[in-house]
Amino acid sequence: MTTEFPAPRLSALTLPLSEVPSAADFARDPDVRRLLASEDPATWIMRGRGLVGLGRAASFRVRGGTRFTSARVWWDAVSQDAAVMDRVDRPGTGLVGFGAFAFAPSSTVESGLMVPELVIGTSDDAAWLTLISDGTAAPTPGDVDAAWQRLARLAPTGAGGAGTGRGAAAGAAASSYPTAVPGALDEERWMAAVADGVGMIRAGELDKLVLARDVVVDTGEPIDLGAVLGRLSDRFATCWTYCVRLGAEHDAPGGAGRLLGATPEMLVRVHRGTASARVLAGTLDRQDLPEGANPEDFAVTELGGSEKQQREHRFAVDSLIAGLSPYADEVSGGEHPFILALPNVWHLASDVTARLRAGVDGTLPSALELAEAVHPTAAVCGTPTETAGAVIEDLERMDRGLYAGPVGWLDGAGNGEWGIALRGAVQLDGHTARVSAGCGIVAESDPRAELAETWAKLRPMLESLPAR
Repeated sequence: MTTEFPAPRLSALTLPLSEVPSAADFARDPDVRRLLASEDPATWIMRGRGLVGLGRAASFRVRGGTRFTSARVWWDAVSQDAAVMDRVDRPGTGLVGFGAFAFAPSSTVESGLMVPELVIGTSDDAAWLTLISDGTAAPTPGDVDAAWQRLARLAPTGAGGAGTGRGAAAGAAASSYPTAVPGALDEERWMAAVADGVGMIRAGELDKLVLARDVVVDTGEPIDLGAVLGRLSDRFATCWTYCVRLGAEHDAPGGAGRLLGATPEMLVRVHRGTASARVLAGTLDRQDLPEGANPEDFAVTELGGSEKQQREHRFAVDSLIAGLSPYADEVSGGEHPFILALPNVWHLASDVTARLRAGVDGTLPSALELAEAVHPTAAVCGTPTETAGAVIEDLERMDRGLYAGPVGWLDGAGNGEWGIALRGAVQLDGHTARVSAGCGIVAESDPRAELAETWAKLRPMLESLPAR
């Protein structure tokens, strides 16, 4: 099923931030976290750099096994028909959309793309604004200036919480909050599902399985989106803070359907013909650190020296490389995983790069095409993928929806960044959210230890919403 099709005719104008008079204050401190107080932002942020989308020019939604293909067809049509004036010309300028895709083709949850009206972009050496309008009239610099004044809500510099304007509350976990309750499975039934999965692995039916569970949080008051995103982007500055809502407010009032979180895992990035990814598999809870132990030495010993963790990680790397290889002349990386330190956990991590090869039509594969090709990796599904996917549906007893699916952005030139929707939540209404987390299961897995790992992965969102 699709909505808002055929594709609209869009016009876009990208200007350097310095050419927009009303954005002069932001230009002095172009940290996009300062924009999180704006209404219903779409975000892709790391260390205060990235993209924030405001307003809505167009959107496309779809369900089922053709969700990626249908979205690509729609985006290609939009891109080909769009009138674009781009005075910056780098990945993330010109026509830009944000998107999220369901983990499984059988999901009843909608996937799709949304095109903001105003996109604010920053990198280490540039900052820009893009205005996207639905119609034949080309936007003018004056239109960009007016859109900034109408849509952007800018927190003052140094207000706390990395400029979110929420004071200390934006950057710190709350101290008093409601309790998360079990979702599809309670703890005992989920551990029983893990035990069943271990039995299947030991019987030779598959090599690795990723099992997730969910909890539901009622905050008791309206979720303050800007504060939640501020906490995530501050505490998890080395992750990608994402937020996207495919439907408009009148489709799902109260924020329902909004996907948000801070993912440490890059499924695939494409910048001008080069693809890259960050693969994570193998986790150690920081709360397990013995008193007096050196954190770095402990992580290296427990993760780097664990055959179980190394094997789990290798499955994830191999599945990503297998997905990228048909599209690339050369794929490198993943031979020597490193320790990625996050505030709540340590991970085994590998960075993989690929030099893309042009297809028979002479064009390079786009970021969205590659996201479909590599999803799902063994990091969120298992090995073999098809077998693991069927087992997941049987044992988890839930529709993952957008959890563990691709989330990110794309532009009209084929560039884009698609992370895996981990360490996040989906809003159910104005004060309720569903939070999910999963673990890689291999033959040596212990159900109680895996349960503890899910709590470690749930903490970022539970502390940011807040919830206990």
